Amino acid sequence: MGSPFSHIWKKLRLALALSTLWAGLANAHEVTPTIGEFTVEASEIRLTLRMNVEAFLAGIDLDGLEDTNETDQSDRYDALRAMPADELEPLLDAFTARWLEELQLSTGQGTEVPLIAREADIPPVGNVELPRASVLAFSGTLPDGAQALRLAWPDGDGALVLRQMGVEAPYTGYLQGGETSPAIPLSGGAETTGWESFITYIPVGFDHILPKGLDHILFVLGLFFLSARLRPLVWQVSAFTLAHTVTLALGALGVVTVNASVVEPLIAASIAFVALENVFSSRLHAWRPVIVFGFGLLHGLGFASVLEEFGLPEGQFVPALIGFNIGVELGQLTVIALAFLAVGYWFRDKPWYRARIAIPASLAIAAVGLYWTVERVGLI
Repeated sequence: MGSPFSHIWKKLRLALALSTLWAGLANAHEVTPTIGEFTVEASEIRLTLRMNVEAFLAGIDLDGLEDTNETDQSDRYDALRAMPADELEPLLDAFTARWLEELQLSTGQGTEVPLIAREADIPPVGNVELPRASVLAFSGTLPDGAQALRLAWPDGDGALVLRQMGVEAPYTGYLQGGETSPAIPLSGGAETTGWESFITYIPVGFDHILPKGLDHILFVLGLFFLSARLRPLVWQVSAFTLAHTVTLALGALGVVTVNASVVEPLIAASIAFVALENVFSSRLHAWRPVIVFGFGLLHGLGFASVLEEFGLPEGQFVPALIGFNIGVELGQLTVIALAFLAVGYWFRDKPWYRARIAIPASLAIAAVGLYWTVERVGLI
């Protein structure tokens, strides 16, 4: 039998291997949707797009893509993200001239509405590990008698959240590359129903957990590895769900607003805390659900930032919010189910489960959480 130190060393080596893998995923370049807003005044339409222009300039096919590191153009993409705005502008001008031939805007009767580029607002280089959201403005002249508009979003351009502004009951839609919006009445009235909003936002919430929410996935796994038994999981997940539901709603309503530079390091620290507690405790203590509830409040603010990006239809705020929250819960339950099927079902009753699986996995999760904490406060 080896010494206690040899057992600890084996656990640390496994944790280091897993944390190296997950740390690589931590630097993943998540693909974000383009946010489009349009207004019509007299015979002029103005369209603004908040988008990750570097991904477009790199020639990445964004349809169905989750991580730009998975593409052959990732090096080019990274170089563009580090490029100052004044160097990026000429490249963007040349791209826009070609791209406007693919971005097709037409009236409800099929008459094409040519668009011209007006201006581009490219932020200065910041944290190159995060997408840089530039804003492009376009305008076009509508033909006489136009009553509605359709927008054809080009193939390969990923997701578009399209919002109509300045009218009653405005249209809000979600288009994938190659899709065309329905005919949107210029006078308004195309707002989705409550049921449509509810159904639409379920996959948005789910997608934020699986596959894009690695930090939330690791937190839920941290809850799982305390114990693969149902009762401890129910207590923890219930506390987490209640808490993030509260701050998600308050954040989406604008009642509570906390800067992401504060929330994101705290979320990372919560991951490390929960995982480290698994190492020193083998059962559910009374304080654990309370701590998880507190951390759930932080994660809810993180979810709220996603909804801020996508936007919620004003007239269907509640059903859309509920749909998003259900999607998040389904994502979390899927993570737990996959973890249970992968290790819990087969090994939870083994005498060595905690020593060989739960503790090494928790150490790996803690390592990633600590790395993220340091990274997100700007120390590395």
